[in-house]
Amino acid sequence: MNEIIITIFISIFGVLIGSFLNVIIYRIPKGESIVFPSSKCQSCQTPLKWYHNIPIFSWLFLRGKCGFCSEKISIQYPLIELTTGVIALLLYYKLGLVWNLPIVFAVFTLLLALVMIDFRYMAVPDSLNLLALALAVITPTILESLQDALLAVGGFTLLRYYLSYFLNKEAMGEGDIIVAGTMGGLLGFPLFFYALFLSAILAIIPSLMAQNKDKAVPFVPFLAIATFIVYMFDTQFYKIAEYIIYG
Repeated sequence: MNEIIITIFISIFGVLIGSFLNVIIYRIPKGESIVFPSSKCQSCQTPLKWYHNIPIFSWLFLRGKCGFCSEKISIQYPLIELTTGVIALLLYYKLGLVWNLPIVFAVFTLLLALVMIDFRYMAVPDSLNLLALALAVITPTILESLQDALLAVGGFTLLRYYLSYFLNKEAMGEGDIIVAGTMGGLLGFPLFFYALFLSAILAIIPSLMAQNKDKAVPFVPFLAIATFIVYMFDTQFYKIAEYIIYG
């Protein structure tokens, strides 16, 4: 019974954080406060009632439309709320009720916000990115995590310079380098390399399908997705590496 209660509580908590994450995703790129004013319809600018802000259920009850002007509400809102709930639950099953569970959850929710902002605006806010990096090194082995984060940042910086030189154009943004530091602090080595390799594989198809070859494909989403996959299945990735090396 206690396990069921904990699972429900963590799921609800994750969904509530997802609701706030939607505010961050919408306001941070616009330079707006994430606290004031209260939420309002993006179409008619009418302040929302409290029952319009119940995560997931309000969107379903309103059938995806504003309760005042009937304009469509993006499905992004319930999807982000649901996704953060799932992330919270998966991390709980992975780690259990340990002291750094909220910290790891915060890192991945920040990465989710960066994913959505990078997709929409092709930009990575430093405020969120640096916060994710700072939290990522708060682990049971904080000095080792800090060292891994610095190594990842340094390696990515060199990679950026070399690729930019040979391609004769900007190969990756500074935001990608900070995300690499978050990956290093969170995963350590060699898991960082597994996530980097996986992110490159995930990015291949969208890059090939891009209609405008001169337009850059955002890389942060693939870095973040690969980081979560490797973090969740770290034991399996270690076994794969051992099999490749030792047979």
